Amino acid sequence: MPQSPGNNMGYDRAITVFSPDGRLLQVEYAKETVNQGTPAIGVTYKDGVLLLVDKRILEKLVIPESVEKIIQVDEHIGAAISGLPSDGRVLVDRAQQVAQNHKTIYDEPIDTKSLVKDICDQKQAFTQYGGMRPYGVSLLVAGVDDKPHLYMTEVSGIFFELKAGSIGENSREITNFLDKNYKEGMTFEEALKLAKKALMKGLDGKFDEARVEGAFVDMKSKKFTQIEKKMLKN
Repeated sequence: MPQSPGNNMGYDRAITVFSPDGRLLQVEYAKETVNQGTPAIGVTYKDGVLLLVDKRILEKLVIPESVEKIIQVDEHIGAAISGLPSDGRVLVDRAQQVAQNHKTIYDEPIDTKSLVKDICDQKQAFTQYGGMRPYGVSLLVAGVDDKPHLYMTEVSGIFFELKAGSIGENSREITNFLDKNYKEGMTFEEALKLAKKALMKGLDGKFDEARVEGAFVDMKSKKFTQIEKKMLKN
């Protein structure tokens, strides 16, 4: 039975207080922020993993290249953001520093899972202490170590490894489409085609390559690479 606003009065003002029905309302509100964010898609394929996002640029005077929704974290890791861009930037900046420190101390790149765990530890801490609010952003983190990896982080601080997935607006519909059409061992071209179709599904067919951004990391180069605009044309 849905809770009336009166039943939750006061419990949505502090992230450290559970409501009578066992919910952290500030965390749920942060999830809603992500659900209103631009759709982002990640797909693993035979030799790597790719990311695709819609920038949703509504102002004609904004230069599309100035809006970043996919950001390089380390040489072999990239992240797609959905939710509050400023929260995403702060988390990615922190992740970049963690990756650089690891390289300096151990003289080797950080593995993708360790970096994702650090991001989620930070997210979880912001659901636990007073005077803070949860990060209103989810990330799709793509990287290659011994094999391609794709992780999704949630606002609560949990994370999942995926074969393919999405975050942001219409993520349920997009994920259902990916679930029905994803195949093991796809080539890069097949994975990109699937991601574009899935993004079009989430945008109700209104696919505009001018506001779409993509990147991939493959096992051969182990380097984060932007997808050329001509490859994003529908």
